[in-house]
Amino acid sequence: MDEVFKALADGSRRRLLDSLNARDGQSLRELCSGLDMARQSVSKHLALLEAANLVTPVRRGREKLHYLNAEPINAIAERWISRYDRERVHALADLKHALENTAMDSNAFVYTTYIRTTPEKLWRGLTDPAFTRRYWGLEFATDWKAGSPMAWQQRGAKTADPGQVVLESDPYRRLSYTWHTFTPEWAEANGVDDETLAKLAAEQRSKVTFEIEDLGGTVKLTVVHDGFEPGSTAREMIQHGWPALLSSLKTLLETGDTLPDPA
Repeated sequence: MDEVFKALADGSRRRLLDSLNARDGQSLRELCSGLDMARQSVSKHLALLEAANLVTPVRRGREKLHYLNAEPINAIAERWISRYDRERVHALADLKHALENTAMDSNAFVYTTYIRTTPEKLWRGLTDPAFTRRYWGLEFATDWKAGSPMAWQQRGAKTADPGQVVLESDPYRRLSYTWHTFTPEWAEANGVDDETLAKLAAEQRSKVTFEIEDLGGTVKLTVVHDGFEPGSTAREMIQHGWPALLSSLKTLLETGDTLPDPA
């Protein structure tokens, strides 16, 4: 947390975060032009923000795009905001809100967290039904080989479709698959109304990628969910779902327990 507070203490770095909050997924060139800052200065500030885990870089071809990461702000909120009267930390709460809500004109959702576990255990947490049932409430029927079909089973509803496939599978390092089909059975099991289901069903299929990096005693997990259309209803929904889901996965792997389901 010291690194997070130190990173937020500088006005130039806060302007960088403001810029990413307005439009996420910017390159170094775009950040420089939008803030009228020298390239070297922006690079140094971004390095500090990355070290504090407030910004996550993602390679896209030759470019490196930068995304806000809400996990450190969530940690600050959990540790500090509940301890004091809200009026006394009004500025911090406003900052949390600004950084946690990714701008909707950006298609990709990026989230990074650090978990005290091993790559092998984290892989099991992402693929083994015994784990996914506990923190996610669903299980996957697949052999986890690239190109293999996937069936999603959640709350008594099974979703199978030729478009649900494993895209990449590099055990303990990288996993990617297409998102599930939005069916009437899934909507009924999850309390999704007909209007929302119609919007979801009309959208193109997205995909999610898990990047696992062993840091020795700790694993860095980066989740990239992309492939959304502008103004996507699915993008808005997963934006609120992933932080809670990944916090529960982290708690399960570190303590053996899961977080209670949010109201």
